[in-house]
Amino acid sequence: MDRNACVLLALGGLVRLAFFCYGIYQDSHFAVKYTDIDYHVFHDAGGFAYAGQSPYLRDTYRYTPLLSWLFMANHYFGRFHLVKLVFVVFDVLTGAAILRLLPRRMPSLTRCKVASLWLLNPMVITISTRGNAETVLCFLVVLVVLALKNKHYFVASLLFGLSIHLKIYPIVYALPIAVYLFASLQGYHRYVVVFNVGLTTLITVLSLNVLMFQRYGFEFLDQTYLYHVYRFDHRHNFSLWNQLLYFDSAATQGGASSSLAKYAFAPQLAVVALIGAYFLWVPEFSHAVHKRSRHIRLLCNVLFLQTFAFVTFNKVCTSQYFIWYMVFLPTYAAGTGLSWRKLGAMLAVWVGAQAAWLNEGYRLEFLGKNVFWPGLFAGNVLFFLGNTWILGQLIADVREQCANASGKVKGKAKGKTKAKAKAAQETHAKE
Repeated sequence: MDRNACVLLALGGLVRLAFFCYGIYQDSHFAVKYTDIDYHVFHDAGGFAYAGQSPYLRDTYRYTPLLSWLFMANHYFGRFHLVKLVFVVFDVLTGAAILRLLPRRMPSLTRCKVASLWLLNPMVITISTRGNAETVLCFLVVLVVLALKNKHYFVASLLFGLSIHLKIYPIVYALPIAVYLFASLQGYHRYVVVFNVGLTTLITVLSLNVLMFQRYGFEFLDQTYLYHVYRFDHRHNFSLWNQLLYFDSAATQGGASSSLAKYAFAPQLAVVALIGAYFLWVPEFSHAVHKRSRHIRLLCNVLFLQTFAFVTFNKVCTSQYFIWYMVFLPTYAAGTGLSWRKLGAMLAVWVGAQAAWLNEGYRLEFLGKNVFWPGLFAGNVLFFLGNTWILGQLIADVREQCANASGKVKGKAKGKTKAKAKAAQETHAKE
């Protein structure tokens, strides 16, 4: 790793440490706390695990027990903020992995500028230093892609299985990964690799789940996975489903779960699957991947699109979910063909839609105003439509990147063929 990259990583680490220290100060001096409420949930669950009890004794703990085991360190060492530093380390390591994913032919300074979209991103920095665990998952996802790039398929399978165990959403990456492997390999070997990767991933997920089930029973499955099928969150939720789920849950009698909540994920999964299938049938994608192994970033672009769609159409959408697709932003930016004007417009729509919703959310939660209709609902609709428009622009740009990569490959192949033909003609003439 060159000097520019080391400086960027050091700067990213120092900025995060500064935010971490400020967070401790704000927690002790202000009524509004810096530490994420979820961190308190993790910490308490870790306390139960440290005492040999179930982490699900902590209300609202809806995660794998592995996370509570990590938080046992807080109780062992008696330091409430200790695991925050672990999250910061994962955050910086994610930036280092992103630098490894970027094309080597790219100038060092340019690579650092692109990687700074993660390492110096204020939203990413804030989320990790507030004690949010999403940085661990982002690190694992990037490592999966990096292992695929380096042809470490067994390692990639183990990491992919672990990431699915932590959060179920990475399972949507299975189809693009299979297409990438199938296109980048040749002959019978590609069938073997795809099968082995799929089988190892499945065994990893099942092994972890069986282990947790044996220890914590059905409560593990219900709180970690099933809960997210019927959940509804009306606070801090940008989703289009926000108020529909809220009013539907209020109308439900007898404490039964909302039927709408169970099926709200159907459009989301349909869109995510269609994006994966769409690039399955784009010949430029397969051709570019097959001919140029460094086009691992084309796979990253498809994962970026899928994650963006997953978050946009999710029935629960909060700011912390944004980093799920932000982790692929540097690899996308490295090859985008969009103009600065178009990128600026997309950024303005993305930020403006959030600002509109947050304004209504502030009036509701802090001022006690009844803004459910039309204010808050209009904010949800604006956010959804704005992000859907952005998704359309991204899909068109990624398709263009695939076409350009495929065209360059074909152009080089034609050039080599012409050069060989000319050399053969010259040899024949001499004879």
